[in-house]
Amino acid sequence: MTTEHVPGTTPSSVLDRLGGLLTLLTARPVSLHAVAVLRIGYGLLYLVFLLREFPHRDEIWGPGSPWTPAMAEQLFERTGWFSVLTLSDSRWYFELCYAGALVVAALFLVGWRTRAVSVLFFGVVESFHARAIFMTDGGDNLILLMAAYLVLTACGRRWSLDARRSRLRAAARPPGQPERGRLRLRIPDAPRVRASQRTLTTVLHNCALLVIAAQVCFLYGSAGLYKVQGGSWGNGTALHYVLNLELFQPWPFLSRLADEHTLLIAVAGYLTVLLQVAFPFVLFGPLKYPVLAMLLGMHVGIAVLMGLPLFSGAMIVADAVFLPDRFYLAVYAAGGRALRRPGRGGPGHDRPGRGGSGRAGAGAEDVSVPRQSVPRRSGAARP
Repeated sequence: MTTEHVPGTTPSSVLDRLGGLLTLLTARPVSLHAVAVLRIGYGLLYLVFLLREFPHRDEIWGPGSPWTPAMAEQLFERTGWFSVLTLSDSRWYFELCYAGALVVAALFLVGWRTRAVSVLFFGVVESFHARAIFMTDGGDNLILLMAAYLVLTACGRRWSLDARRSRLRAAARPPGQPERGRLRLRIPDAPRVRASQRTLTTVLHNCALLVIAAQVCFLYGSAGLYKVQGGSWGNGTALHYVLNLELFQPWPFLSRLADEHTLLIAVAGYLTVLLQVAFPFVLFGPLKYPVLAMLLGMHVGIAVLMGLPLFSGAMIVADAVFLPDRFYLAVYAAGGRALRRPGRGGPGHDRPGRGGSGRAGAGAEDVSVPRQSVPRRSGAARP
């Protein structure tokens, strides 16, 4: 049995590439500000969604829904879904679950005990999704997937109450004093065990981040390739038919006004297909910024003209994962300067590496991810 070598590659080069990939996954958590934006975005989006549907909660998810809990349980036996809303048909039980869902979404938004609350947030999204499975759309599906992925990320390390609490504790603790509130087990070789734990957490965070990026690329790529197969997208008339669907006309006047511009509608249709198909191929170059800006405009148009704000919001938040941390730090610093009074330096600004830094590159020195609710300051001595 003989082996053939691919021209231009050697076993050592393959090992070097694998070693570089392993180093990338284990060295430090990446895009901590980006995943914080995802946590804030999806927490806010679902909180607003639950508040918006509050007057209709009984007809959608409650005991008064035409899709009764008994019917939902029968479907669960075949699909494998689960919902805490079907455990009881009591009115008080449903109201308690709904209030709890609002609290969980708010806590996830502000980043309080994020590791545990992220699991609860996924349970809330899954329960409400499964309870009214026939009333969901692509936005609900994407939020459910992202809620599952965010459980594995360190999305509470930046711009959260967890980060603020850890920063205050670290500032008040004398140098070299062990941190209170953390359980220390007397086990042999404890430093190595803790180092392995940090490495595992870092790997989970980075791998989950890659899965999120791959999921978004798959969504855009598959949507674009599916549109290519349709004749209406090929001749530029697809958006004309979309704008004339009564089911997706929250403001018929705007739909008719947009439909009057035939040439612009055709160009927008071709541009939509081009952006979706090309999206996975422009992520590693400067073209991703104008592409993301045009996709933002596309999703805003879908939200306004078709009345799908949840879907558009879910896609806009998902696109945020492709922006680097230096972009968010620059926006944060610019916002701080804009809100600061003239001639007066606001406290808390431009603090590097402290859960919301205003300096570009802050957080890049983090080499590990400890417990999510207790992030470690860069350069701080560990007990």
